[in-house]
Amino acid sequence: MNGVSTLLIVVGLFLAGGVYSFARQGLPRGVVGLLGIGSALCLVAGVLRLEL
Repeated sequence: MNGVSTLLIVVGLFLAGGVYSFARQGLPRGVVGLLGIGSALCLVAGVLRLEL
């Protein structure tokens, strides 16, 4: 596990928390969806870098 994969996973989890928070606040679905996509991409990239 290197620093870049750890950073990507942490950022992905942080953005996932933002998705939950924004959804609870009732922000528009477009904002929540875009943040969710960014979170998923960070998490996937971090996990895929673990394989290398």
